[in-house]
Amino acid sequence: MNIEKARFNMIEQQIRPWQVLDPTVLSLLSLVKREDFVPAAYKDLAFADLEIPIGTSGNPGQKMLAPKIEARMLQELGVRNTDTVLEIGAGSGYMAALLAAKAEYVYSVEIDPGLAEMARSNLQRAGVANVRVETGDGAQGWPARAPYDAIMISASTPVLPDAILRQLKIGGRLVAVVGEVPAMQVQLVMRTAENAYNTINIFETVIAPLANATQSDRFVF
Repeated sequence: MNIEKARFNMIEQQIRPWQVLDPTVLSLLSLVKREDFVPAAYKDLAFADLEIPIGTSGNPGQKMLAPKIEARMLQELGVRNTDTVLEIGAGSGYMAALLAAKAEYVYSVEIDPGLAEMARSNLQRAGVANVRVETGDGAQGWPARAPYDAIMISASTPVLPDAILRQLKIGGRLVAVVGEVPAMQVQLVMRTAENAYNTINIFETVIAPLANATQSDRFVF
């Protein structure tokens, strides 16, 4: 496989048509080597328009998001070079590497110890120094390092807990996939004041849920 040709095709044929036009984001997709964060058995699929399994023996269902979803969420978050960022769900470390290329510092939280170690190893091999991968449950955020300028939830959640929203600085942004099958929305949430948030629905998609995600209230008849 011609890796650079495959990377170019991924950007031009999958990602640009998904309204990812920010030149900084497109440049990062060329510079951060996605193939270095894909398990060896799936290297040939690193640039394919699909989710790639990265699960461990203890959690076999985990997958990397499709490239176009990753890129669009990254674009919508609008990370700045002075930002401290929280990522919930480290996975293989690829999104953390993309975030770190734009941010001052990234804290990435992963509940699966095997995946957390995978992410650490991948980031170290890639020479990414401004990410700390923490092992733990990020379903309510990661208050130990709060507040954050930006938060990325790299999994879906039926609802956004107030605990996570309150870990944003005023002026901060959050991107997450919110809802349940079959109706999920990628949302951009901006904290505009102490008790005020502005939410924009960006696009619809369906991805796997965050472990221990807050559930929506259900009526019981």
